[in-house]
Amino acid sequence: MKAYQRSTSAAARLVRLAGDLLARRRSARLCIVNYHRVLATSDPLMQSDPDLATFRGHMKLLADCFNVLPLHQAMTELRAGTLPPRAVCITFDDGYRSVHDLAIPVLREFGLPATVFVTTGCVGSGTMWNDRIIDAMRRLPDQDTDLGSLGFGRRDLGAAGERTRVTAALTEKAKYLQSGQRLELVEALEALAGAGAGTAADLMLTEDTIRALANEGIEIGAHTISHPILSSLDDADAAREIGGSKRYLEDLTGKPVRYFAYPNGKVGVDFDARHVGMV
Repeated sequence: MKAYQRSTSAAARLVRLAGDLLARRRSARLCIVNYHRVLATSDPLMQSDPDLATFRGHMKLLADCFNVLPLHQAMTELRAGTLPPRAVCITFDDGYRSVHDLAIPVLREFGLPATVFVTTGCVGSGTMWNDRIIDAMRRLPDQDTDLGSLGFGRRDLGAAGERTRVTAALTEKAKYLQSGQRLELVEALEALAGAGAGTAADLMLTEDTIRALANEGIEIGAHTISHPILSSLDDADAAREIGGSKRYLEDLTGKPVRYFAYPNGKVGVDFDARHVGMV
């Protein structure tokens, strides 16, 4: 990627100076800036995902004020005690197509490296369960709706912000269900939404776009096969999810997969020492 000329504005210089002074008072620290996808335009049902203009603003700030490192270099320097001040890595979880289509051109503009952690069971035609929830919620009418079968009673989806709140609550509930129970919840919601033109298809990276990212120097990491909460699985299934995603990506790209992102990522809740050992 081409070299980006950092801003010489007073604000950028002040941030760099503050970061350098802070680094002198503390041991080396590494910040991981994590995204899932980038949206062409903002979406109230996906408030944690930035639109393209916002993402570009984030990347300009990082390029101007921080030392953005490839993940492998950052890990090496962290262990060696040579990490520079204001050290940052950029990562993307799950493997959304928008990383290839929207994020990478911005990263290329600013000369920034990144790592993409791929949920391999969704490559190509797969769909993440949370996107099926979003899609179904988007298709429900703006009216008082009986969500009792899902455990949410009657909710007025026409009220300001209510659709967003219900979508977030359903997603959080489904996250910790066993895979069969989660599928039942998603399918029940889809039945309530009825037939319609869904928007959840074709959101994920394909094998060709994963290869293209790897060939461009983007680090490809594993993120399980089906994105389960690892602590909810027995050891054999957890090992299959971890190892299977790694092997698939190595066969696909012809490159070693050196890093793994734990789904949801809460230490002691979503994974524990057993899973660290498997990785």
